[in-house]
Amino acid sequence: MNPDRQAALVTGGASGLGEATARALSAAGARVALLDRDPERLAQVAAATGGIGLVCDVTSEEGLAQAIATAQERHGAARILVNCAGVAPGARVVGRDGPMKLDSFRQVVTVNLIGTFNAIRLFAAASMALDPLDDGERAVIVNTASIAAFDGQIGQAAYAASKAGIVGLTLPVARELASSGIRVCTIAPGLFSTPLMDGLPEQVREGLAATVPFPHRLGAPKEFAALAMHIVGNAMLNGETIRLDGALRMAPR
Repeated sequence: MNPDRQAALVTGGASGLGEATARALSAAGARVALLDRDPERLAQVAAATGGIGLVCDVTSEEGLAQAIATAQERHGAARILVNCAGVAPGARVVGRDGPMKLDSFRQVVTVNLIGTFNAIRLFAAASMALDPLDDGERAVIVNTASIAAFDGQIGQAAYAASKAGIVGLTLPVARELASSGIRVCTIAPGLFSTPLMDGLPEQVREGLAATVPFPHRLGAPKEFAALAMHIVGNAMLNGETIRLDGALRMAPR
């Protein structure tokens, strides 16, 4: 799909991978709506991309539905969805203070997995009502998992489980939506320079970057965005999870 003059939704679009993707979509001519919980950053990125920023929680049925409806009123029905909203806290299953709080596990899965699915289901329902493009395509969905889905480290049980869930839903959802001309793919990034990573001490960042076989550095958000844009534009990419990690396979800790 050519993103030029198409409406697009980006969850988690106020920073990191989502911001980079929103900027890439805007540069390609898309009308971008950014969905995030950070109103200040939303306003800044929306202004930079010429898009709109909508404050919402992706885990809220009503809140996300209203944000998508507002975006449609402003930009028309979206044909592109990129899911980047997520959280990445770490905790051991059994730590010094005893077993991990169940609510902590539940929160990570709710935001990362259920939030992603919430956006998928609402977007897909709206996309089915659209007229197909010349090649029969109606829409495309790009999700964000993580290599932790495959190489989860100690302390990443909740995060790895939530991201593995996104990997697991990719193919069945792609198969279900194929008859409607809606494609679904997932990107599983490795170590990227995001606000979470930028908050670490420089020595820690350098140590993490050194674990990447090649290139020996953290990934740049624009590289994630480039892959997301390729998925949008390549109609044969469907039902696939693509690792974007410089050949990194994470150690247990």
